[in-house]
Amino acid sequence: MRIYLSRPHMSGHEEARVAEAFASNFVAPLGPQLDAFEASIRDYLGGGLHCVGLSSGSAALHLALRMAGVGPGDEVWISSMTFAGGIFPVNYLGATPRFFDLDPKSWAIDTARLAEELAKAAAEYRLPKVIVPTDLYGQSVDLDTLEALAGQYGVRLIVDSAESLGATFLGGRKAGTGGDAAILSFNGNKIITTSGGGMLVTRHKDWADQARFLATQARDPAPHYEHSTFGYNYRLSNICAAIGVGQMQVLDDRVARRRAIFERYRATLERPGIAFMPEPEGYRSTRWLTTLTVDPAETGTDREAIRLMLLEHQIESRPLWKPMHMQPLYAGAPYHGIGIDERLFERGLCLPSGSDMTDEQQDEVVERVVGFLASR
Repeated sequence: MRIYLSRPHMSGHEEARVAEAFASNFVAPLGPQLDAFEASIRDYLGGGLHCVGLSSGSAALHLALRMAGVGPGDEVWISSMTFAGGIFPVNYLGATPRFFDLDPKSWAIDTARLAEELAKAAAEYRLPKVIVPTDLYGQSVDLDTLEALAGQYGVRLIVDSAESLGATFLGGRKAGTGGDAAILSFNGNKIITTSGGGMLVTRHKDWADQARFLATQARDPAPHYEHSTFGYNYRLSNICAAIGVGQMQVLDDRVARRRAIFERYRATLERPGIAFMPEPEGYRSTRWLTTLTVDPAETGTDREAIRLMLLEHQIESRPLWKPMHMQPLYAGAPYHGIGIDERLFERGLCLPSGSDMTDEQQDEVVERVVGFLASR
């Protein structure tokens, strides 16, 4: 039986919610389940927030960038190690990305380097329009420093929290509450899923109102279809939202399970040449995916050999995200760093981490990796 990297994990609460949506005939991108899902995220994250359910995390980022005023000729400063959906909306708006390296102590955007470049850009009157840091593999970025920098330079901050719902930052602040807006993803492989979907979370009520307007084809108030600007078909289906309402009931359990999987991997696999993603003191990652690095000099092998060996045994694993500045699409784009993200990509591997993974399945993964390392 194939062991997947991270597959959807239903709780048993979802089916009743979906049945309610069918019974009410709200089989549309609006309805009580969508309202309830937005409210559940808002209540989980804390007061003062506005949540807008959307068709994907990329849609949420697209809308947030548009509301921040991003357009042709603007720069968006962004984590280079991210998923493609976390950068493509910059292209949609005709803006230019400038990529940043990671801090090796957290695998989050290097805030010291960011501060240096902001100071230079301010002196040269070329500040970015927006900064978009990524909560990589379920770990929050340094929200305090990033918010302070954004405020100091008058730059908008949109946090890509697609992978980190359920994580906390220093003092227990929850991921998804940072900046002018944060984006969440409920893709099938995330901590919780709505099959596909995302959410915009913001403290700005006008941003939330505008997001709802733009996400429903920017239809002006009128008995006919009237449009003074263009919009998108980006709202989350009431049926998908019903799944999300059920999933929210088990979010903390799902995070706890993934963290337990991570700790079990670390206890059994950590050794010279095998290192796991760090978690700074005071942070609490979701450990969405368990990620490790393989040093060929110390292990006698590399992450690709391990990945292919696992694949032969029907075990799915994956390299870490390939940094965007290394992608053909962004060849020649500005990049600031020393290649921490490049080395992580070269050596990094994501192991099966789904919350429905059994101990026996994890034992098999561990035994395969340990045996392979012993044979080198």
